[in-house]
Amino acid sequence: MSRLPFALATAFLLVATLAAQQAPPAPKSGPYAAIPADAAKQPNPVKSSPESLDRAQKSWTMDCSMCHGKDGDGKGSLATDMKLKIAPLTDPNTLKDRTDGELFYLIKNGYQDMPPEGERVKLQENWDLVNYVRSLAKTQSASAQKP
Repeated sequence: MSRLPFALATAFLLVATLAAQQAPPAPKSGPYAAIPADAAKQPNPVKSSPESLDRAQKSWTMDCSMCHGKDGDGKGSLATDMKLKIAPLTDPNTLKDRTDGELFYLIKNGYQDMPPEGERVKLQENWDLVNYVRSLAKTQSASAQKP
């Protein structure tokens, strides 16, 4: 009878160890944790080109600049009025760890105070906006390198 408690304790430890080894990995933490992995991995099918950037600039001016600012500095008139703190897209570090798929997802579905574009923006327009957002940091860093 004295072996029964020892056997039960050993069995319990074995089951707990196996359960811990088979547990799913912890979810990503941080502000973008809710982006599904398959969305984050989605590649941009629209090549960044002057045409893509021109198409996106129209949407940016109408829908995005009021918060993100004309040049993406995060100091648009609405953001200033509402006292929103918006990361500057002109800073290359802001999006350096973000995939195009993540940006696409955020534009489509919104993020915190940012409303979603949803189905209102066509698929190609959304990818154009991803290209445009990426170009804001490149434009800023290129102009900063000029003497």
